[in-house]
Amino acid sequence: MKLSIIRTLIPLLIFFFTIQGSAQSFQGKAYYFSKSKMELGNWGARMSEAQKKQIQNLLKNRLEKKYILSFNMQESTFVEEEKIDAISGATDSWGGYFSRGDLYKNIKKNELTQSQEFYGKRFLVKDKLLKIEWNLGTETKTIGNYTCYKAAAMIPKSDLNWFDFSWSDLRQKTDETIQNEEPLIIIEAWYTLQIPIAQGPAEYGGLPGLILEVSAGNTTLLCSEIVLNPKENITITAPEKGENITKNEYTSNIRKKMVEMRDNRMGRRSR
Repeated sequence: MKLSIIRTLIPLLIFFFTIQGSAQSFQGKAYYFSKSKMELGNWGARMSEAQKKQIQNLLKNRLEKKYILSFNMQESTFVEEEKIDAISGATDSWGGYFSRGDLYKNIKKNELTQSQEFYGKRFLVKDKLLKIEWNLGTETKTIGNYTCYKAAAMIPKSDLNWFDFSWSDLRQKTDETIQNEEPLIIIEAWYTLQIPIAQGPAEYGGLPGLILEVSAGNTTLLCSEIVLNPKENITITAPEKGENITKNEYTSNIRKKMVEMRDNRMGRRSR
């Protein structure tokens, strides 16, 4: 980091260590919204703009979401605001199978707990925090009332999307390619030293300040509002209901179930 960043960081580090002894007393909430670009591949090339817009409207619940990050110095929860399907009036249950569940992170213990439901069964995914080797830059921009610094990293795609499922991945990958040819995703994050905590939305974190914006692949998460030390105490607890499982075990379960469904469907067609 250049001298200007160091000069900014020193007084904030003093603040950090001053409140470190009473970590639970420093609390806040950050509100994020996410936007994902729709990928239609070769199929989309044959569609009109009107057809693309119609599909985008149908998938809006999955392409645009809102989240709340509740945090203190050591812990955080990241929860999606429930959204009602504009067409059916029901929650988007199918999309929910492959969406991120309620997430709890503990920086001090290097622990992650995420609640996931898959076809009526509840799982508690317990694992270590995602390790990201950030490259800190000197570029800055303002998000709301906060000056933010840029950071970037590259991590395996499966580390970010372990709770998701793609038929294309299933067709293309074998155990060997997963180990030797794992595609990487470029991550671009903007963090503020004005809130010197190593927290962020989703599994992102590990920077010297709260992450207010992060882009990875086709999805961007952007903070729209921050409330620090509200009058009402914020309770931060990990999800407790579900079968304990690791990320790798959960991913394996999803793939086996989807392959089973595909094979059963193909078997019925061949009769």
